Amino acid sequence: MNNFSKSNRRDFLRAAAATLALASLPAGAQSVTTGAKLTIGIIGSGNVGSALGTTWAKSGHTVMFSSLDLEKDKALAARVGNNARAGTSRDAAAFGDVLLIAVPYHALPAVGKDLGALLKGKVVIDACNPFAERDGEVGVRAREKGAGLASAEYLPGARIVRAFNAIGAARMGAAWQEPGKVGMPIAGDDAQAIATASALIRDIGYEPVLIGGLAMGRHLQPREPLAGERSAEEIRKIAATLK
Repeated sequence: MNNFSKSNRRDFLRAAAATLALASLPAGAQSVTTGAKLTIGIIGSGNVGSALGTTWAKSGHTVMFSSLDLEKDKALAARVGNNARAGTSRDAAAFGDVLLIAVPYHALPAVGKDLGALLKGKVVIDACNPFAERDGEVGVRAREKGAGLASAEYLPGARIVRAFNAIGAARMGAAWQEPGKVGMPIAGDDAQAIATASALIRDIGYEPVLIGGLAMGRHLQPREPLAGERSAEEIRKIAATLK
């Protein structure tokens, strides 16, 4: 019996197209095609946002930290030093070629509303995870619908790639010590956005592993089979068993 549904077929085709884009990127690439550094707006500079932003800054990209506490972000940028600055979330959204959003999932609808047109056409790395016990109705709905598809609704016009959802924040700044050892599962529908995010992921030491379209983003969160640090090959084997 053939269980390969139309929706699965669409996901497969999207993933295949994105994989071709990934294959064109050399390992350790500093940007998508030219080697130029990018500007990255960090929306949410908590444990995840600060760890990733700090590592990107040290790899040569320019980052802007933002959160609900501008003074804290200014202090963080000062500690990071070169290539780091601070601003409001709107400043960061306007500043970044790429945006990393790392906020509690229940805040995502407000982020989409507040930033509005600033998100349209931007590559957005979605590092937000829904938890029903913390995020209430928004979290419950995202887990039922799938975090990737729910995030796309809350951030209309953004070119979303889900990443950094399955590894603890405490380890996110350490991958550069052994580049390529740990894989990073990602999901997205936009091939160019996937290529951009993948270059940034490689810059800080992870090997990106595309598991499928945004519908597969529901598997990229804690308490799922892909959670934790794994090699790229291990991620591929697990992903092949998921629907």
